[in-house]
Amino acid sequence: QVQLVESGGGLVQSGGSLRLSCVTSVSIFSFRYMGWYRQAPGKQRELVATITSGGSTNYADSVKGRFTISRGDNTLYLQMNSLKPEDTAVYYCGANGAARNYWGQGTQVTVSS
Repeated sequence: QVQLVESGGGLVQSGGSLRLSCVTSVSIFSFRYMGWYRQAPGKQRELVATITSGGSTNYADSVKGRFTISRGDNTLYLQMNSLKPEDTAVYYCGANGAARNYWGQGTQVTVSS
């Protein structure tokens, strides 16, 4: 059984930093790729960053230079620096498995101006 559990969200001032973690019940290398997604109030869910099993990364233009996706054996991370109010959203961890996709339940990130 695969489970993804996010943590690290919270309230932070504009310009601050947060580090999100996504702990998996299996090695993250079991997945073809993993990523972070977010859904802001009144908006559609959007891709934030992805990382493939080979280590290739991709970022949304809105977070390039500020966010960094990385991985451990059983954990996916998202380091968020220079946070802006527009980053306020629920952040979700996602994983592409052989048979299906998996999602965490999300962690709230709120950035005050």
